Amino acid sequence: MCGIIGYIGDKSAQPILLNCLKRLEYRGYDSCGIAVAAGSLEVYKDAVRVEELARVAPQLNGTVGIGHTRWATHGEPSQVNAHPHLDCSGKIAVVHNGVINNFQRLKRQLTAEGHNFVSETDTEVISHLIEKYYAGNLEKAVEAALRDVDGSYAIIVLMAGEPKLVAARKDSPLIIGVSDRENFIASDVPAILDYTSRVIYLEEGDIGVVTKDNIKIRRHGTKVVGKEHKVLWSVEDAQKAGYEHFMLKEIHEQPRVIRDTLGGYISAAEPETKLVMMTEANLENMLVVACGTAYHAALVGKYIVGELVGIPVRTEIACEFTYCHQIPAGTAAIVITQSGETADTLKAMKRLKEAGCRVVAITNVVGSTASRIADQTIYTRAGPEISVAATKSFTAQLMVLYWLALSYSRVDIRRVDSLTMGLRQLPEKVQQVLDNEDKIRQYADYLSRYENVFFISRGINFPVALEGALKLKEISYIHAEGYAAGELKHGPFALLGASTPVIAIVARDNTYETMLTNIKEVKARGSPLMALAEEGDEAIEELADLVITVPRVDAIFSPVVNTVALQLLAYYTAKQRGCPIDFPRNLAKSVTVE
Repeated sequence: MCGIIGYIGDKSAQPILLNCLKRLEYRGYDSCGIAVAAGSLEVYKDAVRVEELARVAPQLNGTVGIGHTRWATHGEPSQVNAHPHLDCSGKIAVVHNGVINNFQRLKRQLTAEGHNFVSETDTEVISHLIEKYYAGNLEKAVEAALRDVDGSYAIIVLMAGEPKLVAARKDSPLIIGVSDRENFIASDVPAILDYTSRVIYLEEGDIGVVTKDNIKIRRHGTKVVGKEHKVLWSVEDAQKAGYEHFMLKEIHEQPRVIRDTLGGYISAAEPETKLVMMTEANLENMLVVACGTAYHAALVGKYIVGELVGIPVRTEIACEFTYCHQIPAGTAAIVITQSGETADTLKAMKRLKEAGCRVVAITNVVGSTASRIADQTIYTRAGPEISVAATKSFTAQLMVLYWLALSYSRVDIRRVDSLTMGLRQLPEKVQQVLDNEDKIRQYADYLSRYENVFFISRGINFPVALEGALKLKEISYIHAEGYAAGELKHGPFALLGASTPVIAIVARDNTYETMLTNIKEVKARGSPLMALAEEGDEAIEELADLVITVPRVDAIFSPVVNTVALQLLAYYTAKQRGCPIDFPRNLAKSVTVE
């Protein structure tokens, strides 16, 4: 979840490190810092934003350095707990992403040996372990230190007087950016796009030694050559392009994202190709695993596959999958992760592989850990998503799930042709929702006055209610809950009243008449009722206090247009409340710890 950066070259390291940290702000953080080495090691860090650190930091001289944005796990956000962390001598600095499970035991052991700790963090034990094992070779000291460590890590180590950086990873992502007479190490690609688009993805267990002219990688003691990848994003793709927030830009990119994702998989006549790992036999036992917004996409996929393929789909939240003991033989497993680095999802993938399952990854990042673990990868082609709140990645994931369901569809060919045409029309339909932005903004002004909101729906739009509630709570800080509409009477009715609005998502499918009844039940209990319904729905117009209309689409595609409308509603509600939309408190974009 933290962001890390390392630079070595001929240029002054400090401005490069600070610029790269600025590019990593989307990951979420509560403190930051840098260390630069020349003859000695100089560190400046604090519990502030990167912009403030850049404004007040003294000039640190040197052409090699490391930097960090910290998302607190051990110890409160403070100057002393911010990274980089030093050893006793002040000559070794470490930045770390991950969690050291046995740090308490290591800390007691090192303290008994005379090491003095100053922070509450687990990371600090790494710098002291390296100091303990250092005997003239920094790489060997790092390797020895990590043998004592139980946990996850992506680290960069800098030592005064050593014109090199040493990096290592286990369960947390780390990349090397390759350039001419300068090289970079980072937790994520956007950090380095201002300087290079050439990237090496470090594998599990890799230790890299990076100088300005050379990169050496050892994997479990054996020298390997890292494969260089060309990043297809541009630095402009990772910028706001005139929008006030990344989230708004990414919402507006969705027509293009739909075209790009589908364009890679749907030909002029029919779905292009089937997954090589799927067979008619294992299709009967399908599992989809994901977290957060990706899990809501999985839930929509459950309905899509059920309708088009006619098979049951089991969905699991990745963080709970560890505690699920049954993995039937022959399971066809799909994992969904925007970053391809979500720790809980990767852990689930490894468990599935150990159980003999073949695994398909749906991800947005070429070369990510998920893509390397999976037997097959389907890329969503959403481009970089910077805002912490997922928007366009969710829509792209839905496009892949629609394509998969159509690929294995058991419905009439005329229905398949109709749905394929409907998919091609979705960019235009989504644009119509975006064109209704001003009205949605007005309704957001109304919603922003409340502190509790319920989202309700049924069928394929029940996951949309969950996603709408998630978007509202994570960026506006309004307490929001998503419910299957029929569940309100099993407890939540107790909370309804004039101070608790309900947002009802209504589709013209087999849930329609029952949703009308549920809306009447809500109105009878005095809650303000906002409805999301297709244009021309007179019954909804009569019942609801406020109505957001979306264009008519086949009911199976209603989650797409409905979700975009709810994204805009959440965005403008948060803006009205003055919230930091792209970087909501306590949250991180890439969740790389369990």
